Amino acid sequence: MMTIPWSCSKKALPASFVQVSVTSAASRMRALAAVRKAQQAGPNRPQLDFILLALQGKKVSFDKVIKMIEEMAATLKQEQLDDDHKKEYCAAQFDQADDKKKGLERKVSDLETAIADAKEGIKTTTGEIEALQDSTKALDKSVAEATEQRKQESADFQGLMASDSAAKDILNFAKNRLNKFYNPSQYKAPPKRELTDEDRATLAAGGTLAPTEAPGGIAGTGVTVLSQVREHNHGAPGPAPEAPGAYKKKGAESGGVIALVDLIIKDLDKEMTVAKTEEKDSQADYEQMMSDSASKRADDTKTLSNKQGALANLQASEQGKTEEKGSTVKELGATVQYIQSLHAECDWLLQYFDVRKEARTSEIDALGKAKAVLSGADYSLVQAKSVKFLSSA
Repeated sequence: MMTIPWSCSKKALPASFVQVSVTSAASRMRALAAVRKAQQAGPNRPQLDFILLALQGKKVSFDKVIKMIEEMAATLKQEQLDDDHKKEYCAAQFDQADDKKKGLERKVSDLETAIADAKEGIKTTTGEIEALQDSTKALDKSVAEATEQRKQESADFQGLMASDSAAKDILNFAKNRLNKFYNPSQYKAPPKRELTDEDRATLAAGGTLAPTEAPGGIAGTGVTVLSQVREHNHGAPGPAPEAPGAYKKKGAESGGVIALVDLIIKDLDKEMTVAKTEEKDSQADYEQMMSDSASKRADDTKTLSNKQGALANLQASEQGKTEEKGSTVKELGATVQYIQSLHAECDWLLQYFDVRKEARTSEIDALGKAKAVLSGADYSLVQAKSVKFLSSA
């Protein structure tokens, strides 16, 4: 190791120290200016205040200050990186939340439309069900009325047939009696009484038979007018009407009366034939109506069952859609609140992102310049020491 003479080093020291002192002071001033510029570029930062205090201290260590600057620059870069990530996060969350909000709004709108459709369907189906029920009641009433009318018509028919048959019997009986007087050859005697075993036994024993009980009215009709007339005439037929002198034969005299009786009988036959035809047609129409009514009622009953099933489905659908709408509205409300929280969290960052980034860039740039100045000062100090060493040598 080379030993420097004291006398030589004593002479060299003042010049070296002056050079180093000037270099350090200038570097510190430039570094202070750079740090102050960085302080002005961004918000108040305690770290910058510490760096300024360190540079202004009497015993300043550039290495320590450089380390502080590096740490400060790293902090700024990390803050910017955090802001970048936060911006990406906010943008992504806003997009997702907005998409979800729009989707929920569409869903609520669709559900409202579906609920309205279901309500309209319920109203329509309820009306159709009521109409079917009213139609069924009206059909049942018509069937009951038609059945009652058919019974009355049938009773009227039976009464007409009985009345006309009785009238025919009376007229035939009268005609036969007229023939007995006017046309004996056409008279039909009543059938002979058939003797029973008891009657034969009575006659064989020399007894007499009881008189035959008179029939119940004319020809069994219960009508006794002619019988009463006969009884009034003591059982003998009344005398023939006195004919005009020109008519000599009883057949000729009776022709008009018998012909009139035949005409009446013919009219009765015609009336009965017409009544039978009408009764047959009415019964056929009634049976066809009953068949059609039964078919319609069966179809209406099936349709009513289907309508009631459809109504139940519509009511269940409306209830389900209403409940789904309620939960969707709640979810939409929660999404809106989340978007509001995102605004509270992100709006300030997004609004001032570019300004903050520009400020950090300026701060980092200023700190970089300060570091470069201080690093250059260290180099100058080393250079000054080298010069001192060479001069002392």
